[in-house]
Amino acid sequence: MKSSWWKILTIALLAYTIIAGLLLDVPRLPILNETIRALYFHVTMWFGMIIMLIVAVIYSIKYLKSNDLRHDDIAIEFTNAAILFGVLGIVTGMLWARYTWGDYWSGDPKQNASAIGLLMYFAYLILRNSLTDVHQRARIGAVYNIFAFAAFIPLIFVLPRLTDSLHPGNGGNPGFNAYDLDSNLRKVFYPAIIAWTLLGTWLSVVRVRLKRVERKIEDKLINQIS
Repeated sequence: MKSSWWKILTIALLAYTIIAGLLLDVPRLPILNETIRALYFHVTMWFGMIIMLIVAVIYSIKYLKSNDLRHDDIAIEFTNAAILFGVLGIVTGMLWARYTWGDYWSGDPKQNASAIGLLMYFAYLILRNSLTDVHQRARIGAVYNIFAFAAFIPLIFVLPRLTDSLHPGNGGNPGFNAYDLDSNLRKVFYPAIIAWTLLGTWLSVVRVRLKRVERKIEDKLINQIS
């Protein structure tokens, strides 16, 4: 029970995010109106994604220092979870855009940059799967992961701000800064970030355990054959 407290917290926070995100009152901002509820899903999922990518980079660096495959297991599975949340963030963002801007995809700089960023990480998965040697895959994957993250952050946070964007906070649209994010939004926004991050961590931990069990089975089979 002691080791499961964070899983119980995850379920509780997810339930709170979904129920409160759909039912609590939200401020009426121009253009956004009721679609502001997407903030609890679209934006917070991407916050969770960034946190998981940071964890992946940390363990990629640890692998390069130690050559310990256990670190690579964590790096790849946190990256997988981050990609999942990135895709979900894109999809919920498209639904938001449909009702706010009139189209699912309008070629907005942030939309395009986010899509490019996800393609970079899809390429990471393809690169890893193309390599058969376990340590070579881990080593090249770790280097790619570090450089991909270094390119991803300015791609989605810096470059779109250098041009006009339909996204909240750009081009005269109301944003979600300290002045726009009122107390009611904060009550759900911050717990939602924690909820999605914990869910991603849960998924990653389960997949890491499965990967290590599979490796032990493969090692036993190899030993028996030899």
